[in-house]
Amino acid sequence: MFFFQDNSTLQIEKSISILELIQNGGVGGMIIIGILFILLIVVIYIYFERLFAIRSVSKIDKNFMPQIRANILEGKIDVAKSICQSKDKPVARLLEKGISRIGRPLEDINSALENAGRIEIYKLERNVSILATISGVGPMIGFLGTVIGMILSIFEISNAGGNIDMQLLSNGLYTAMTTTVAGLIVGIIGYITYNHLVVKTNKIIYQMEATSLEFFDLLNEPT
Repeated sequence: MFFFQDNSTLQIEKSISILELIQNGGVGGMIIIGILFILLIVVIYIYFERLFAIRSVSKIDKNFMPQIRANILEGKIDVAKSICQSKDKPVARLLEKGISRIGRPLEDINSALENAGRIEIYKLERNVSILATISGVGPMIGFLGTVIGMILSIFEISNAGGNIDMQLLSNGLYTAMTTTVAGLIVGIIGYITYNHLVVKTNKIIYQMEATSLEFFDLLNEPT
């Protein structure tokens, strides 16, 4: 007995690449993907630029503070200032402001340290807020592309006379979801990089606070 299989019942496996999805999304979809790609490049650039900058200023010689302490106790204020000037670090610039005001009331020294600390924190956090903005905007832009894709799919179906073409509908859904995935990827990467830089920056801020306290303890030591 022979059995004949109807070829029309065979399921043909279909695969599509991400590039094809982007190309099939029309001008609107490609513009959305292009914007998200640019945002991703911005996120990567800011992250590595800030990461290398923060790492370069976070390391300081362990003998730095003992040298400052010894020179101040010996009355060698100019030597202590020159040591601070030789170090291109936030902690060193902070101490330089405090050392240059030795002899003034402690309130003046404290104000000088606070102002210098704000300036150093601003330098460390430069452009980092852009990552937080992109982490929130990225998914929203992706969702905008999804809505545009859905509208275009419905428009094409309506032009087909109201007949639901599953092939046409599925292609539109694939394209619409592509922008959402791209937006989520950009948002997740932006969120992770932003929080990582915040942690790195906070370590330096704590380091400056600890150094300021140690400096005030040094000024309050009996001579």
